[in-house]
Amino acid sequence: MTPSLEQIRRAPKVLLHDHLDGGLRPQTIIDLAAEVGHALPAVEGPMTAESLGQWFAEASDSGSLERYLETFDHTVAVMQTAPALARVARECVEDLAADGVVYAEVRYAPEQHVGQGLTLDEVVAAVQEGFDQGVAAAGGRIVVRQLLTAMRHQARSMEIAELAIAWRDRGVAGFDIAGAEAGYPPTRHLDAFEYLQRENAHFTIHAGEGFGLPSIWQAIQWCGADRLGHGVRIIDDITVHDDGSVELGLLAAYVRDKRIPLEMCPWSNVQTGAAPSIAEHPIGLLKKLRFRVTVNTDNRLMSRTSMSHEMASLVEAFGYGIDDLRWFTINAMKSAFLPFDERLAIIEDIVKPEYAALAAEGGPEAGT
Repeated sequence: MTPSLEQIRRAPKVLLHDHLDGGLRPQTIIDLAAEVGHALPAVEGPMTAESLGQWFAEASDSGSLERYLETFDHTVAVMQTAPALARVARECVEDLAADGVVYAEVRYAPEQHVGQGLTLDEVVAAVQEGFDQGVAAAGGRIVVRQLLTAMRHQARSMEIAELAIAWRDRGVAGFDIAGAEAGYPPTRHLDAFEYLQRENAHFTIHAGEGFGLPSIWQAIQWCGADRLGHGVRIIDDITVHDDGSVELGLLAAYVRDKRIPLEMCPWSNVQTGAAPSIAEHPIGLLKKLRFRVTVNTDNRLMSRTSMSHEMASLVEAFGYGIDDLRWFTINAMKSAFLPFDERLAIIEDIVKPEYAALAAEGGPEAGT
């Protein structure tokens, strides 16, 4: 069964890799920029939500991860007060719930939101307040957790790791490092990862997006990452021979054997040059090889995307059906930084029955 876009929107979805500062509504940026006097980029014609959204999409379409990251200057600039952070967080949850997301881990770097005097603790509290408001507005239909990110080119990772532990029972599910990979290997933050391991905490690492196999190898074998943020370059360790046979290198085989989740973000990868197109994205081969692949949005504003859009694009490119989308979703829920019983409850009580109901409807050819 090939699902329609409307069916994809109704399907329960699980999101593990979404940046809070990469998912703002354009109108919210305009409103908050006016409040703090931040100068927004020049756009053609009047400044509207549509024209600003278009600027973000075009500026992100450069094929360069570094240029892509520059767009965050404008979103981060308007997220420096507790009310602004709470609003952005609340709207994030509302937008995800409206798109059928039932579980989400949303990440951001607290150290980037202290420019107007907030403490790191106040930043996390403001985001949690917004998440709580959003969940309440969605009628409890969605579960949301924070992932606290440290910037890999800075030196505050231990501080952020300690912050994640302090908030672990109050809405924070784990830790991450992000930013340009080249020149900033994850081993620079080894003390933070070792601390988190001693605290029995969960963490993911951005690796294998803008840089290749050494970044993935360090993230796993030196730092002990539970998941790989992107991990798309693991394809460099896989050889497809002329006769169609596939040979996995030692690192790729290890990632598959250990069921290390890959937080794949197809449209973002195309924008940053990590993949030439959706149809040529490594996710197709990695799924065939049964890696623990998940589908994610990364930055909904910059990529003008949503979970429904990501999944619909994969359906179009690879001919996936409802069962394939269910597979991605269960993969993600299995990989979530949530206690096992809570993960199992979402899979058994929401994901499986709702996908079964969609499958029973039939595809567009059945008149649905």
